Amino acid sequence: MALCGVGLSPSFESLEVACVGGNLSTRRIRPSLMRAIGKSSDWKRRPCLGVRCSSLKLDGNAQTDISVPVEEESGHVIKFKMSDFKVLDCVSVGLGGRAGEVVFEAIVKDTNSPLYNTQVVLRRLTSVRAQRRGKRAIEVLKKLARRRLMYHSYSMQVHGYISSAISSGRSSFTLVHGYHGSFSLRHWLQQSDWLPTLEATLALDKESVRRVGDDTVGGSAVSRQLRMIRILMRDLLIGVNYLHSHGLAHTELRLENVHISPVDRHIKVGILGNAADFYDDSPNCGTADNNMDRRQMMIAFDMRCLGFMMAKMVLRELMDPLIFTKFKSFLTKGNDPSCLREFLLQILHRNSSSGNAGLQILDRNWGAGWNLLSLLLATEPSKRVSCLDALTHPFLCGPRWRVVPSIDIIRWGLGSTALRISEEYIYGQPQRSRLSHFIELMEMLNPNSRPKNWLELLPGKWRLLYCTGRHIGLTFRQPPEQVLIGHVHLTVSRVSKLNTSLLFASDTGFTVMIGQDWPHDKAGVDGKLQVNSLFRLMAGRRLYLKEEEKNTEKLSNPSNTRDAFAKLSGRKWRKALPFKESPSSLPVAKLVSSGIDEVTMNLGDPLSKSINSATNVVQEVRTQVPPEMFDLSKLVCGTYVDSRLLVIRGVNGSALLFTRSCFDESCK
Repeated sequence: MALCGVGLSPSFESLEVACVGGNLSTRRIRPSLMRAIGKSSDWKRRPCLGVRCSSLKLDGNAQTDISVPVEEESGHVIKFKMSDFKVLDCVSVGLGGRAGEVVFEAIVKDTNSPLYNTQVVLRRLTSVRAQRRGKRAIEVLKKLARRRLMYHSYSMQVHGYISSAISSGRSSFTLVHGYHGSFSLRHWLQQSDWLPTLEATLALDKESVRRVGDDTVGGSAVSRQLRMIRILMRDLLIGVNYLHSHGLAHTELRLENVHISPVDRHIKVGILGNAADFYDDSPNCGTADNNMDRRQMMIAFDMRCLGFMMAKMVLRELMDPLIFTKFKSFLTKGNDPSCLREFLLQILHRNSSSGNAGLQILDRNWGAGWNLLSLLLATEPSKRVSCLDALTHPFLCGPRWRVVPSIDIIRWGLGSTALRISEEYIYGQPQRSRLSHFIELMEMLNPNSRPKNWLELLPGKWRLLYCTGRHIGLTFRQPPEQVLIGHVHLTVSRVSKLNTSLLFASDTGFTVMIGQDWPHDKAGVDGKLQVNSLFRLMAGRRLYLKEEEKNTEKLSNPSNTRDAFAKLSGRKWRKALPFKESPSSLPVAKLVSSGIDEVTMNLGDPLSKSINSATNVVQEVRTQVPPEMFDLSKLVCGTYVDSRLLVIRGVNGSALLFTRSCFDESCK
């Protein structure tokens, strides 16, 4: 008979498997019956991809008992014989085996079996490590059998095992588990038409989308993809939470190990062969505190894996190993995941999220997707979100579900909205008014008002997004030198840990465009202007006037805190406010200039040889860049800071909004 198997060995009978040592406590299993789950007789053939074929002869009568760590009275595991199966001549590409495994598909042909005519997967475990995984899967089945409905819904169901003797006298072990479609989740996402195909496989209707708080089917591609990601992520989180609630960590959450069952339309999180216990009962386990630390670390590891899976589901570019390596390198180097948007825009070579469905999905609902991603991938394990908290996150809840936002979500949403508006580069009066309003709201909800918080969060590289002061471009002017401003960065570093001195460095990149065709041709001579200044950080308060002159222009007005408070204190956000009345002052980080600014400019040839040209370039840069970035001594106080955004006020009351940038330029 011609058979196809995926694995390291071309034949079924030529495998030699070493027996597992006696370190495991073992008992023999008596064959017993179990209820049939998900019977089906519709076996459609799929194309054979990545398989290995050979002619071999199977002897179903050669059976030898193998010890497995399951109690003898257990009725959840069946001991099969090879003669109970009809082995198929094709293996689905999504079932590719790992090292030490050979995978076959088969149909149960024993009429006395409750699984009669059911398609299953035979996973022949050829190495000691692979056999250990298989026996561990049976142990986990025993532990989770009390809630079998949840186990069958969210795990790749283990039916039993086959034990047999091979020519060398050693015993082999084959795990028999459920078949849940021909593709893993990774293979689904790699299809060009994955979205409509997966929608058809899951048979999405109004009843199924209500599970994620939605009430519609169809819509734009972005809406459909967001709905699908909500369905997949919620199923994943429910399945992983089921494991965590039973004291188990999955430890192997990857797209390759996850399958989608078209029968019950649930995600299966694997056969759980590497599931680890939270609590170690060995004599060397230490105290209960050590066990709690072990539990927290294992949960955090699973949540980080879920974060990587969510990132790949949303951003298809991360399926490219090269881009994913950069993505993972950004996190492993200690960068804050809240800055992922700034980093991904760089490596995806985009100035905004327009035109990219994944970025648009994460930007929706006030950037809720970026917030959930940063919580799943948080650098500190203690700060990673749990499964239950992730299930109630606004990103995974549809419009029908009313989710009361936390103060952290509100802060994140305000900052994300201000960031998105600043990317539009259309600074008319409505946009400028909205940006000023959002910045004022952020300042009122500043979570880090103490100087010690500023000393921890302020050092780093920040990119200027917007200034509430004047904006002067090239459109209606004819300057002597046409200068196009690039990125403007503010780098803050601590001079010494013994005091509060900070070194501010402003870097302005620009291009001097030569010729009259500059509106169409932006090529020219590159240049850089750098200003350094020393500051001392101390506590302070920003006072608000109770009565403001109505004739004063809004843009030159320091703040209209009463209007901001009135809009923020509505019924939607009332519970999030730290105060009940409009404050007369707010704590800020006062910046006291303690040094003379040092100005340095680098300009390429031929402009560097002309003093007049260099003077005109400096004057034009000063005209377009906020004056506070050229004369750093005009920065008077910091009003908002977190791991992602920074707001600094100038001496004239204008606010400068920054976002944290990545230090390592090699990641780009």
